[in-house]
Amino acid sequence: MSTIVIVGAGPQLGRAIGRRFGAEGFDVALVARNRTTLEEVAGDLAGAGVRAEVFPADVTDRPALHAALTAAEERLGPIDVLEYSPAPSPADLRRAPLVEATEVTVDSVLAQLDLYLLGGVAAVRHVLPGMRARGTGTILVTSGAGSGPIVAPHVANVQIATGGMRNWILNLHAALVGTGVYAAHVAIAAFIGQGGHDSRPETIADAYWRLHTERAEAEYVVQDLPDDYLERGLADKFLES
Repeated sequence: MSTIVIVGAGPQLGRAIGRRFGAEGFDVALVARNRTTLEEVAGDLAGAGVRAEVFPADVTDRPALHAALTAAEERLGPIDVLEYSPAPSPADLRRAPLVEATEVTVDSVLAQLDLYLLGGVAAVRHVLPGMRARGTGTILVTSGAGSGPIVAPHVANVQIATGGMRNWILNLHAALVGTGVYAAHVAIAAFIGQGGHDSRPETIADAYWRLHTERAEAEYVVQDLPDDYLERGLADKFLES
C-alpha cells in the first residue's frame, strides 16, 4: 500500500487530494494544526473507503512536524508522496499582517518565511533521503501563484517567502532528474471552490494525480482569477482561499 502525507490538510483541497489519491489505493496521512478539522476530513475519507490517519502538528514547530511525519511512517509505512500546502490561520494573519510591496520590512517577512519556506524545507528534508534511497517518490509543494507566475503586490511579504520556496522546488525538480524522485510546484491563482470548474477542489486534485503519474512538469498553474482581481481588492481573499 502506498502512502501520501498531506501537510496543511484542510476541508477543501486537502480533502480532495486525499479522496483522489485514496481512490487509487493510497493510505492518507493528514497533518495540520487543528485536530478537529483533521478528524472531520479523516472521517469523510473513511466514508469513501480510504484509510486516513491524523497527525496534528504546526509546521513552524519543526520538532513537532518531524514527530508527526515519523509517526505517519511508523503507522502507514514509507511516505511515497508528500504534498505540502500550508495556509495561514486568522491568528497568523494578526501576528504577521499582510504587507504591500512598498511597506515590506525584515520583520514582516520573517514570519512568512517560517511558515512557507522553512516549513517546506523541513518537510521535504524529512522525506527526501528515504525516497532517494528507494529510488522513487513524489514531492508536490503548493503556494499561491504570487510566488512567481502572477504579480500580487498587496501581499508582497508572503510572496517573498513563497517565491523562495517555488524557486527551490523548481531547482529540486532539475536536481532530481534520473533519481526516480520527482518534485513539482503547484501555483494556485484561484479562489478554491468559489470560481469556475478550474477552481473546484476536485479538479485541482485531478491535476495533482496527473503530476504524480506523468512526472513531467516542474510546475502547474491553476488559473481561475478575474483579470481585475487586484483592482477589486481581492488579493487578500485569494491568499486565504
